[in-house]
Amino acid sequence: MTATAPTAPPGPEPSAGTRSAPEAPATPDERRRLRFCRRFGFTGALLMAIGALGCGATPASAYNPLLGTRVLGLPGRMPTVSLAMAYVGMGMVVLAWLWLGRLAWPGRVRLTVRQLSRILVMWCAPLAVAPPLFSTDVYGYLSQAEVVSRGFDPYVFGAAQALGLEDPLVASIPTIWRTTPSPYGPGFLTFGRLVTAVAGENIVLGVYLHRLLALVGLGLVIWAAPHLARRAGVEPIAALWLAVSPLVLFHLVSGIHNDAIMMGVVLFGLEIGFRYSWFVGALLIGLGASGKIPAILALAFLGAHVARERCLAAGKDPCGRDGVIALLRYGAAVAGTGLAVVVAVSVGSGLGFGWITALSVPNLLRSWLSVTTDLGVLGGQIGMGLGLGDHTDAVLSLTRSAGLGVAALVCVLLVFAVLRGRLHPVAGVAFGFGAVFLAGPVLHPWYLLWLMVPLACSVTGPRVRGCAVAVCAAVSLLVPPTGNDFTFRAYQLPMAITAALLVAVVPLLASRGNTPRIPPRTGIDGRT
Repeated sequence: MTATAPTAPPGPEPSAGTRSAPEAPATPDERRRLRFCRRFGFTGALLMAIGALGCGATPASAYNPLLGTRVLGLPGRMPTVSLAMAYVGMGMVVLAWLWLGRLAWPGRVRLTVRQLSRILVMWCAPLAVAPPLFSTDVYGYLSQAEVVSRGFDPYVFGAAQALGLEDPLVASIPTIWRTTPSPYGPGFLTFGRLVTAVAGENIVLGVYLHRLLALVGLGLVIWAAPHLARRAGVEPIAALWLAVSPLVLFHLVSGIHNDAIMMGVVLFGLEIGFRYSWFVGALLIGLGASGKIPAILALAFLGAHVARERCLAAGKDPCGRDGVIALLRYGAAVAGTGLAVVVAVSVGSGLGFGWITALSVPNLLRSWLSVTTDLGVLGGQIGMGLGLGDHTDAVLSLTRSAGLGVAALVCVLLVFAVLRGRLHPVAGVAFGFGAVFLAGPVLHPWYLLWLMVPLACSVTGPRVRGCAVAVCAAVSLLVPPTGNDFTFRAYQLPMAITAALLVAVVPLLASRGNTPRIPPRTGIDGRT
């Protein structure tokens, strides 16, 4: 297997004197261009926030607090205009992020971590106060937590069964998910129950509390990314810039997906495990897995890292028999610690282990981004074309199982690559998550962040990073910025996109001569 990261195991963080120090733009022209880029991205986020008032995931019509208000209710009466405004904002944010990357690319860094963090917080601010875009999942979180609060088992009863169809939370989620059990672990539902206890019947407050949880997760990512990057030989600025891409801003901050808190806890646990104690790191990763079980995969790579470290400390060869024995020993210890947390949360929360059977709930949706699902549907269509009948479900089951089997094999190979020092453990986590989600039965655009964020912190290859940038930019524009159902008004989407393309000429003209230039490459001592 080809190495994609430094072979040295993670060790103490290098001092400032051993790495090239990022330099802020020195000339007035460079500062002016950076200021324009910062304001350009903020303006785009502001346009998205305004558009969200009309096309975002507000509560069902009868419970929407914006309806009837003079100013805030105006975008809701012009959904096509709101959509166009949100699309323009999306394009501006993606462009500003790409321009900012000119100053954050490895070897060409002209920013500091503090500068970049301030810019990202500035871009997050409008999205953090606006209604959700891209998804209505937050109402699903609220409804499932309400099911728990009323004493029902969320892994048996759907929201509609426990709360009734007239409940405002049930009315705000898509029909397909109203009768299905919760697919989330007991850890996340426990947090959700706390949100419900604080918010009560105030839906808007519940939405903002869940967004606060997402922002906490994003804060953990922003803290952990530079530290993990230093251990992998990646420039911290470059890692932070790629880790907090428009995909993060759109789907974790605006869309309020619970992947934010789970991912933040996993990265935080890895850094703590590398820096202080694998035991504490495994506890944290187990806590993240109690909300979303795929997080448990990170334990395998933490265990491989610990096994390699122990072998090297004892003067043994991690590539031979001693390495395998150490992997079995410490891997079992790390995995056992994390799984013990999942068991403890399942029992302590009173929710039990019903989440195991509920893991198949997302499979009800046929995601066209999933390769295994596409192959299964294609096989079913071929069978019908040959007159063999409709066996799509059986073919889907076969292709999805085969995909998970391939993903498991890839993960085993990655673990041994980490044990032998051919792959950095954080890169192993990235590729492992990528294998699981890309070969999984369901793939949503924000699932790619489980691959992209640790990849940004661990891989130095310019081609790999370039592909990651292209994927983040393209996929960020893939999902329409809607929260409402446009099934019976599908004409509004092409109209909004056409209008957005015409209006986008104005900010593009304004950007001429004002975007950051690509700085000259610097050496290890920071000189040109």
